[in-house]
Formats: sequence, C-alpha cells, structure tokens
Amino acid sequence: MNTDAALPIAQTKKWILDVVVGCNFCPFALREVKRDSIRFEVVDGSKAVVIQSFRDMLAQLDADREIETAFIILPRNFARFTDYLKLVDAAETSLRRNGYEGVYQVASFHPDYLFAGSLSDDASNYTNRSPHPMLHILREESVSRAVDSHPDPLKIPERNMAFAREKGLEYMQRLWKACREEGV
Repeated sequence: MNTDAALPIAQTKKWILDVVVGCNFCPFALREVKRDSIRFEVVDGSKAVVIQSFRDMLAQLDADREIETAFIILPRNFARFTDYLKLVDAAETSLRRNGYEGVYQVASFHPDYLFAGSLSDDASNYTNRSPHPMLHILREESVSRAVDSHPDPLKIPERNMAFAREKGLEYMQRLWKACREEGV
C-alpha cells in the first residue's frame, strides 16, 4: 500500500469501527467489516480525476462481487463543504450517465458535513462527519436487502441524530478527533 494512502485509510477504518459501527449509525456496516469486503482508495486530484477514479471503482465493483462497498477518500482535496457537494453531484450525474442508476448509490461524508437547516454546532452533523471528504459507493441491491431485513429502516436517520444529540457535541467531537489522530 502506498504510504501516502496508509494514514487516511487507517483513519477511515477507525472512524468506521468507532463511529459508524460503535454508535450503530449503520446497523449493516459491522457485517462488511467482519467480511473484509470494503475497498478503500485514496485519490488526490481535481474533480475530473476523482470522477474518473469513481468510474474506475464502479468497474471494479462490477468485476468483483466480493467487494461489497467502497470508499474513495480525498484527504487533500475538497476541504470546503460546498466544493465537496459539487463533487457529490458530479458523482451522481456520472452514475446516471453511465447506466449505474439503480445499481449503485453514493453516500456522502465530509469533516464539515452540515445537514440542510442545521447549525454547525449541532451534534447530529457528526452522523455524517468523517475524518476526510469521501465518496461511499454502495450496491443498491445490498441496500435493498438490508433495508428489507430491518424492522424500521426509516427511523435509522432519526435515531442516529437523536443519539448524537443525546451524547452531545463535545462527545461527538472527541470521538471524531480520535479518528483523525489515528496513526499520527
């Protein structure tokens, strides 16, 4: 593994374990962690470079059914949340234009994630705050199976936001910061 990639991947793995799984923000994530079916790629470059890497990752997912989900980690680019949102829009456009709508979906995570209408100090934003900007690619059929097996999937985001608010901003910031310090 490229040494430049090792640190952001380690930080992302710690975030998945400590925050996503540890706070049960995604009740389906632990299975994939245990199966080691998550692909991680670190990309450094412009929007065009990232979108090409995104398309390449879709091809890898098509070719290898053992890869359940993938994270494209962007540690040196898209620090501004507004720029990142434009990238997410470009990735979703790429899905549609390349015939992948309904096959894959993109989940968005960013260090400064801000839900529409929320304040920056709302602890619930930490349900989507990651150590680095990243694009998370999920298989639609897997998402559908997971949602169908969950007793109340529509309540997951509400539960996550309530959990983060109950724990409080300071707790969520400490948890997030510990992920950023992994390997430093």
